[in-house]
Amino acid sequence: MMTQYNFLSTWIKAQAKTDRGASLVEYALLVALIAVVCIAAVTLLGDAASGKFEEVGSAVGS
Repeated sequence: MMTQYNFLSTWIKAQAKTDRGASLVEYALLVALIAVVCIAAVTLLGDAASGKFEEVGSAVGS
């Protein structure tokens, strides 16, 4: 059991010293922000775009 604790402790210390974890968090926040902006844009422009698609669809279908 002590060997597993030493291994885990050493591994956590090694991971804390690298910048890889910080970069991963930054990228995750960036992706989340982009997703929020895309969802907001689709929500705000969804009705207008739907109306235009219906207009075009009825014009093509006629």
